[in-house]
Amino acid sequence: MTVSGRRRMRVESADGTRLNVEVSGPESAPTLVLAHGWTCAIPFWSPLVTRLGSGLRVVRYDQRGHGRSDAPARGGYGTGALGDDLCAVLEATVPAGTRAVLAGHSMGGMALMAASERPAFRARAAAVALISTGSAGLLGGCRIVPGVAGRPRLSALAHRVALGSALPLGPVTPLTSAALRYATMAPGAAADVARLYALMAHACPPVPRRRWARVLSTLDLDHGVCALDIPTAVVAGTLDRLTPIAHAHRLTQLLPGPARLVEIPGAGHMTPLEAPATVAGVLRDLAGTHLASP
Repeated sequence: MTVSGRRRMRVESADGTRLNVEVSGPESAPTLVLAHGWTCAIPFWSPLVTRLGSGLRVVRYDQRGHGRSDAPARGGYGTGALGDDLCAVLEATVPAGTRAVLAGHSMGGMALMAASERPAFRARAAAVALISTGSAGLLGGCRIVPGVAGRPRLSALAHRVALGSALPLGPVTPLTSAALRYATMAPGAAADVARLYALMAHACPPVPRRRWARVLSTLDLDHGVCALDIPTAVVAGTLDRLTPIAHAHRLTQLLPGPARLVEIPGAGHMTPLEAPATVAGVLRDLAGTHLASP
């Protein structure tokens, strides 16, 4: 199916969950695979993709329970499922014998970590970008709930309650938009990108939102980071409240392969929305260095 120059397809993951995938750009061009984060969807990448230019073939997919992808049964949530889904997308969109640059934002970065030791990943990944993400201890370092900074146990409990609600968000209102903007973006974020994220967050069904929040609250993917022995860019905003920049520093220390740390001054957690030109530049550099031109 073609939608406004994009090819849409359904990809079945290991447990039968069907994923919505969109491919754009010349079929013969080097491939970039993008994995979005918690409560987002394919449109999250739109501001960045418009700044990439026309020289890349871009693959985007909705994480399970998000966007147009299926929501799995209760047992279908976990880092293993993230890795399964990414590998299914890679096998369906990156031809055997070729490689791609993979970029994951937040939970999408965790999908890269979860898949890093798998044959499908290792055969098809030329380089990766870990964007505004972390591998462990996420809730203890969050800075959304005031008054708990420097108290990891209390912070983890407070943020587990704040982020793990299964209540519907209802319609987008100025109040909910302001709350989401505070939690995920820097104060100077543009109103249009803040609204774009608010629309995606409100559209994310409550049950998948809560179940993924539980997965993230006990995340431990250090082993996956230590297996990423390919060129890696770690990108982070200096004002990120959800995954503060200390996570980026820690990832850079854990990575066994060549790593480049890119700090974006004045950006929050939603770096591809807040600084799309900067993040697009990082991905173009990775593709230009590590992928063969047609």
